[in-house]
Amino acid sequence: MSNRDTTDISIRDDMIRLGQLLKLASLVEDGVEAAELIKNGLVKVNGEIEERRGRQLHVGDTVTVNGQTVRITAP
Repeated sequence: MSNRDTTDISIRDDMIRLGQLLKLASLVEDGVEAAELIKNGLVKVNGEIEERRGRQLHVGDTVTVNGQTVRITAP
C-alpha cells in the first residue's frame, strides 16, 4: 500500500475510539454499522483485525475497512 491509498484524518485530542473514528472518516453511517463491521472481523487496526469498538487509537494508527485506509494525524 502506498501513501496515496491512505487518507489522513486529523483528531483534536490525544486519542479517539475506533467507533468514533469510523464515523468521523465516513467509513460507516452510524454506530450500529460500525459495531457490525467490527463484530464480523472486517476492521483492521495497524494491519490486524480489531474486535473492540472502544479501542483507543492514537496519532499514527491506521484503520482499514472495505479496502479504504485512514491514518490518524494531529491537527
